[in-house]
Amino acid sequence: MQSLRVALLNAAHDPADTARNFRREVDADLVEFHVAGGELPDSYDFDAVIVTGSRSSVYWDDEEGWIAPTREWVANADEQGLPVLGVCFGHQLVAEALGGAVEGMDEYEIGYRTVAHDGSDPLFDGVDTEFTVFTTHSDAVTELPPGADLLAENEYGVHAFRRGSAYGVQFHPEYDTRTAERVTQRKDDLDDERKSEVLADIDTAQYQAACEAKRLFDNFCELAAGDAPPAAD
Repeated sequence: MQSLRVALLNAAHDPADTARNFRREVDADLVEFHVAGGELPDSYDFDAVIVTGSRSSVYWDDEEGWIAPTREWVANADEQGLPVLGVCFGHQLVAEALGGAVEGMDEYEIGYRTVAHDGSDPLFDGVDTEFTVFTTHSDAVTELPPGADLLAENEYGVHAFRRGSAYGVQFHPEYDTRTAERVTQRKDDLDDERKSEVLADIDTAQYQAACEAKRLFDNFCELAAGDAPPAAD
């Protein structure tokens, strides 16, 4: 497969770790734009788009002026037929850009968790129906975009959806243990006991189990290139 040219919309406020993780996991020519710093592509001349996680909430438009323009750019990219993958904050941004809804949660989901997918979509080819992933979020997609299909979920809610060639996944398949530890350590809104429990669970065995979900990056690139089979009816 010829290497894809993918716009990486980096929504992290400290973008270096995020860029490193996606460059390691995504087999494509990633052209990075630090959208949290106000950078956006000036064209849609890409094969696909990936939107990363962020410490921000998608509904902080009044506080952070970069979110609304990024959401609009993603909506336009989808209208032009570009395949889009959103991860965590990106998942929520894609949902809102396509007409869905995002709200704050009553409980923080963080740490290695089990998520289940329904086996209907090629994004999850090669991934067990129940799989382990690292999660960290206090917002959730509470209403799917019109015409979207729910692909994966757990007790905390929606973990993946698809509408056309646009996908969102709530979990972080790109994380390594270093990132999981750093993200957990800076969660000032978690009490020390829960933070210690999450950190104690970040180990080689859990990480290796979560590596299965990294397959979805290859699957997304294959879908973007038109090399993957269609979703099951």
